[in-house]
Amino acid sequence: MTTGNLKPTKSTMRAQQFNPKTSKLELNEIPIPKPGPDELLVKVLCASLCHSDLMPFEANDKIQVSADARPITIGHEGSGVIVEVGANGQSDFQPGQEVGFLPAKDSCFECRPCKTVHNLWCEKGQVKMQGFAYDGYFQEYVIVDRQNTMVLPPQLKASEAAPLFCAGVTAFNGIDAIKLPRGSWVAIIGTGGLGHLGVQYAKAMGYKVIGLDITDGAVATAKAAGADYAFNSVKDAATYVDEIKKITGGGGVDAAVNFTASKRAYLGMPDLIRAPGILVAVGIPNESVEFSIFDIALGRFEIRGANNGTCYTMPKCIQFSAEHGIKPHVEWFKLEEVGAMVEKMQQHKATGRMAVRFE
Repeated sequence: MTTGNLKPTKSTMRAQQFNPKTSKLELNEIPIPKPGPDELLVKVLCASLCHSDLMPFEANDKIQVSADARPITIGHEGSGVIVEVGANGQSDFQPGQEVGFLPAKDSCFECRPCKTVHNLWCEKGQVKMQGFAYDGYFQEYVIVDRQNTMVLPPQLKASEAAPLFCAGVTAFNGIDAIKLPRGSWVAIIGTGGLGHLGVQYAKAMGYKVIGLDITDGAVATAKAAGADYAFNSVKDAATYVDEIKKITGGGGVDAAVNFTASKRAYLGMPDLIRAPGILVAVGIPNESVEFSIFDIALGRFEIRGANNGTCYTMPKCIQFSAEHGIKPHVEWFKLEEVGAMVEKMQQHKATGRMAVRFE
């Protein structure tokens, strides 16, 4: 794609937007925005659906919403090609570069939370997450903060890299948080959209992997991604814990990473882990989850968290993905079909990532 055909030929574009007044998705025609000094205008080439994109459709108090209740373009996993560079980014970016990005807008990128944890806790207190309180990526052009953007390694293409910029970095950070010796046993709970990437990252880091999910499709996906063993925790409910203990020599796994939003899955994690073990929380249930402080205080296991991180941690995952050939399993759709993507994910019928590839 040459820089000559990057710029839009009209002033508006199509966008899949959530209307908070009706709680429904709408395919709207909206203005193409102009980048500010610290922003880039990107032609979206790929946008993929994340499970957290469903949160606005549910009763949920953990998400940001638009302050004026206007429709917001959904989606926070995207990649594309730069169309226009704001004044402060011209030394680092140029039109025609293929890029990926994280969804935080208007954070300072300099405070301790922005550098080490997540932009949502920015001390500036003005951050908006794209796809929730600021227009996201299921639209033809998008504004992104230059600080939150990186040029893709040559092994990755913007037409298919979107899933790495939430699912990828989140799954990578969830596995990277373990920090155990190679050969340790790791359970991946939820081997669908995030978890099948978690399996790949865990194997690439040298861990032995057991996948757990509630559908046969996701169990098959775990095996295809390289899991040493995989179980359907519903069909094998009476036996899978004992089987895991046998496989791991009697004590259980050294670490378990939960990519699901299931409270029940979290409550079952301590039974899988040998002491001293590690429980990594990634998926966010609507309900509160309780663990025994006795177990934590006496070192039976410790709890760690992982998320999609910051622009400072993003390159580590993307470079690792490029070097190790980490590939998301993707089912492709058109922009007009985002509603069908949402419905399929709500029905737990997705086995990998679902994405729109823009022409």
